[in-house]
Amino acid sequence: MAFRRLCERSLGSFSRGFLCPSQSQSRTLASSAAARGRCEALVYHKHGEPLRVIQLETHKVPQLHDSDIRAQMLAAPINPSDINMVQGIYPILPDLPAVGGNEGVGQVLDVGSKVTNLKPGDWVIPSDAGLGTWRTEAVGNMNCFIKVPNNIPLLCAATLGVNPCTAYRMLCDFETLKPGDSVIQNAANSGVGQAAIQIAKAMGLKTINVIRNRPDLQQLTDSLMSMGADYVITEEELRKPEMKELFKEVPKPRLALNGVGGKSATETLRHLEKGGTLVTYGGMAKQPVTIPVSALIFNNVKIRGFWITQWKRDHGRDLLQEMISKLCDFIQAGVLRAPVCNKLKFQDYQTALTAATTPFISSKQILIM
Repeated sequence: MAFRRLCERSLGSFSRGFLCPSQSQSRTLASSAAARGRCEALVYHKHGEPLRVIQLETHKVPQLHDSDIRAQMLAAPINPSDINMVQGIYPILPDLPAVGGNEGVGQVLDVGSKVTNLKPGDWVIPSDAGLGTWRTEAVGNMNCFIKVPNNIPLLCAATLGVNPCTAYRMLCDFETLKPGDSVIQNAANSGVGQAAIQIAKAMGLKTINVIRNRPDLQQLTDSLMSMGADYVITEEELRKPEMKELFKEVPKPRLALNGVGGKSATETLRHLEKGGTLVTYGGMAKQPVTIPVSALIFNNVKIRGFWITQWKRDHGRDLLQEMISKLCDFIQAGVLRAPVCNKLKFQDYQTALTAATTPFISSKQILIM
């Protein structure tokens, strides 16, 4: 199947790859190698709610083939798409049984005889979805991985491959924006939202950031402002006539980023400049995007969708590496940091899964191997 085109995706092919328990990310490669032999992974044998179907399993470490690398996983986040995969409602699904997780960072331990672009000590992230990163060690074809600098913060590396890439592509690919232009987005506290705020700031763009009302509203607002947000407003404020006052200070946006759907998307669309573009990358509200006829006829808005997994498959490794390098430059320059994270030990995965599926939790749950 196409989903398995680069590397072995499923636990059914566990004999081809994966994991080994580690006590600390800082242990040496030598002690890492000494500890190898048995492997741990968060596995699901059927689709369903993660807390019910995911279990910690131990397996034998596979043999390394000529074009393979073996990487000790250091950290891996729990993203909404990961949850959807486990539930069986994501557009692409690995064969069962499968290991959860699509994003993370690992440190290379060993390389096969034909591997020339990676060496022990390098840090790598998956080049595509479906690797199964909720494991302590991964083995796969070298083309399944992209090298990243090993001197960037661990949490930045672990969360680099999905949200920042999504934000960067949407900011660059749909409208020609120049410094001083504005962008409006809902789900501004999401991983994509936080990355979009920072990348837009680095590009000289103004951001109008929409969030849901909540008990810790001021705390969240302060956090987003500290990342570089220019305006933070609630969904309720977005619908008020006073919004016109905001556009006396900042130009109306030509680009809107929609990660919610439903009424939020419709209200966000209302504030687009004529000829602007609404890009949908998520649907947290689980409601359809409704477009007023007047927006199409009189404002000539464009409605687009974006999925980073498809972008990676359409554009290949060279452009992916170029984008990752650009984002790492942002990180090293101090203008892009990791989203707000909650770090948990790998063995505390049930606590992490509970938090990842709880409403109004803005922090991303990160498994530390």
